[in-house]
Amino acid sequence: MASAAEQLARNLNFGTFAKAKALQQRIWFTLGALIVYRLGTYIPVPGIDPDAFRQMFQQGAAQGVLGMFDMFAGGAVQRMAIFALNLLPYITASIVVQILTTASPRLEALKKEGESGRRKINQYTRYLAVIFCAVQAYSIAIGLEGSQGVVLNPGWFFRITTVVTLVGGTMFLMWLGEQITSRGVGNGISLVIFAGIVANLPVTVAQTLQLSQEGALPAFAGIGLLLLAVVVIAVIVFFERAQRRLLVQYPKRQVGNKMFQGDSSFLPLKLNTSGVIPVIFASSLLLLPATFTAFTAQNEGMQWLQVVGALLGRGQPLYLALYAIFIIFFAFFYTSTVFNPTDTADNLKRAGGFIPGIRPGERTANYIDYVLTRITLIGALYLCFVALIPEILVSQLNVSQFIGGTSLLIIVTVTLDTVSQIQSHLIAQQYEGLVKKSRLGGKRR
Repeated sequence: MASAAEQLARNLNFGTFAKAKALQQRIWFTLGALIVYRLGTYIPVPGIDPDAFRQMFQQGAAQGVLGMFDMFAGGAVQRMAIFALNLLPYITASIVVQILTTASPRLEALKKEGESGRRKINQYTRYLAVIFCAVQAYSIAIGLEGSQGVVLNPGWFFRITTVVTLVGGTMFLMWLGEQITSRGVGNGISLVIFAGIVANLPVTVAQTLQLSQEGALPAFAGIGLLLLAVVVIAVIVFFERAQRRLLVQYPKRQVGNKMFQGDSSFLPLKLNTSGVIPVIFASSLLLLPATFTAFTAQNEGMQWLQVVGALLGRGQPLYLALYAIFIIFFAFFYTSTVFNPTDTADNLKRAGGFIPGIRPGERTANYIDYVLTRITLIGALYLCFVALIPEILVSQLNVSQFIGGTSLLIIVTVTLDTVSQIQSHLIAQQYEGLVKKSRLGGKRR
């Protein structure tokens, strides 16, 4: 028999959505914020020659480095807009702070303080993001000055202007993402990255079809890439919905003179508990040095950076190996930070629940950790497959414009999460309607 929540979910329709005024306001706010973000990707950094920079970008994009970074930035890199750095510094700062949280007793104590501790950690993350953003912006300014004809008036004024502009753009995106999370629908940071990828999706598909028509890409290869994208999307949906359910039994209990039968439920463990976070973190760490080398390799005396940039190019063995290592590491690391088997076992013990055949307490925690480790390994390998297989095929076909598995993973995961939150709001709306009807019926009686 279906539960009350499942019955409500089946009754969701456009009529229910039309009555959810608060949800409509949240959706409109989210769309408005994303439109503001897209407008910002067309505001260029002052002091740049657009034609000269576009030519330099095309040379860098041929290696796949700037092209991939531009895909995450929603086209802001090829226009050198104020949002060119996107949220890369903030994501890098989040990685560093999360690693430090596990190593620093002070930060770990702040994490356990609840909401107040979380706010302090977020504040530290913002400060570190400003530092990373300033360093990257200054490196980009130096690299642009070293490129012939890109900067109109080289000098300290241009460097300071570029640093202030790029840092301000990233800080604004951080604030905009937080506003979407609190006042809109979905995770704001993920939605900003999602919007940038989706904005470039029609262009990348059109460019792939154009290459196929011109003969630069075999017709069967273009069709195969599109079919591969469909297969990857199906695999992502399947694995993101997959769960390992642990049976939990509750003993019989007596209330007064009545004896209630022991209930049973399930402890759901997602196959991919970390979601899209490992892929985003791994991409950010790889794009950080690759972007720096792409901008500065043309400077005199820094030709050795061309070797580094070539080794970290898309489809190169070193790039693929580091990508896989980072994905597996962050899959286990992030899962360990968001899910604690010991706390889960203690909560089950307090509630009187137990896993059949497993003694409550430490034995239960060890068993949950045993199961979680193995399904996390499967989830990490799935993430590697989704992220690396399209990268290998695209690099072999020499099609740097086509959207890869990483972008498809972000698109599908963010879409599923946003739709799930919309459904939660609609179910809450139905519950509120049922409560109001029951109150009115009680007054009439």
